[in-house]
Amino acid sequence: MSPDLLLSYYGDDFTGSTDALEALTSAGVPTVLFLEPPDAPALARFPGVRAVGLAGQARGKSPAWMRDHLTPALASLARLGAPLLQYKICSTFDSSPLIGSIGCAIDLGVPLMPGRWTPMVVGAPRLRRYQAFGHLFAVADGEGYRLDRHPTMAHHPVTPMHESDLRRHLAAQTSRPCELIDFTRLKRADGAEALQLILQKHGHGVPVVLLDVLDEETLREAGRLVWEQRGQGVFSASSSGLEYALAAHWQASGLLAEPAPLLSAGPAEAIAVVSGSCSPVTAAQITCAAANGFATQRLDVGQLLTGDQGEISRAVEAAVQALSRGLSPLVFTALGPDDPAVQAFDGAARAAGLGRDEAAQRTGQALAQVMRGLLDRCPQLRRVVVAGGDSSGAVASVLGIQALSIAARLAPGAPLCRATSRDARRDGLELVLKGGQMGAVNFFVQARDGASK
Repeated sequence: MSPDLLLSYYGDDFTGSTDALEALTSAGVPTVLFLEPPDAPALARFPGVRAVGLAGQARGKSPAWMRDHLTPALASLARLGAPLLQYKICSTFDSSPLIGSIGCAIDLGVPLMPGRWTPMVVGAPRLRRYQAFGHLFAVADGEGYRLDRHPTMAHHPVTPMHESDLRRHLAAQTSRPCELIDFTRLKRADGAEALQLILQKHGHGVPVVLLDVLDEETLREAGRLVWEQRGQGVFSASSSGLEYALAAHWQASGLLAEPAPLLSAGPAEAIAVVSGSCSPVTAAQITCAAANGFATQRLDVGQLLTGDQGEISRAVEAAVQALSRGLSPLVFTALGPDDPAVQAFDGAARAAGLGRDEAAQRTGQALAQVMRGLLDRCPQLRRVVVAGGDSSGAVASVLGIQALSIAARLAPGAPLCRATSRDARRDGLELVLKGGQMGAVNFFVQARDGASK
């Protein structure tokens, strides 16, 4: 790899991985996102890159899975030699001691780098995520909420947020000490002094150090502190706030030139969408799409869990017919967290003899089969969208995609990507992987008609 490699990262889900990809690319840092650990020939296809990502699925996995799968993935990235190794987390800190444990990821990643501290940047103003005195806030429908009172995250079906103080939340996942450099220290530009006091306090230990981010000033200062105190290399579990913070510092200090803005995504004649998201944001987006020329259809989760392949065939056929009529098909499993399908999911899983994780995996695989079947039958379809982190991982995995790069701007945190694949049918495919909370109400319409200028 180039000696100018700045950062390597593992994304804890596929949608978050493209979020980081966009943040770096838009800052003028050539970046490629791989879907499996890259070997030398794969890396050789992307000369001149300065950041390398690896899309993963750890956010929905147990600590045992993480120890078996995340450890070698992080080690493969560490060997690339970048001074920063990141475990990229969601900016809403989705995690618990049993599922997607950020603390477990930190304990696995810290030994791979020589740094004396492990910085954590979670706030990302561009995504309307803010951290103050260690507490995380997020905006929903124009109103800011402490995360344990957020209308979605406080009631998340897998990792509900019961504590907004990230130090307390993280303490349930790792025994590693967790410290804070708050925004008042960053605004006084004495973060380095605060860090030295923390390091003296913990001796030879490697503490987690949270950095508040409230605005562009604290974002830039957080980036400066991480970069200037990276030493021989540090590990960081952070959201894409880390990418935005580093880019702000690199540009302010002249390490990076001011980049040309990303092109806006243009229109497509038709697109296809599959959604496994239970977010109310995605539900509103599906409703908007149905009113604006999309052919929406529900995938019956109960039938899927019984192993009924006919449900998948039915969905593919209906999507093919929609495209033949000039409509964009949108296949979904739920309309928000209160959807009856969501409420009945655990019961349907038990009736099918499945655990919850296995049932969720089967649902994601079904959406992946729908998308693959549709693309196989309609090769003229060149732009697709997937909503939901687990669904995105399942779909991208079955399509034979090797890597993703940014094609154009669409919405913050959900860019239009271009696929690189050994399969000529998939090479150059335009792909959007959207997290449940991302995008305006007309997101799917924008994905079809193009981003606003």
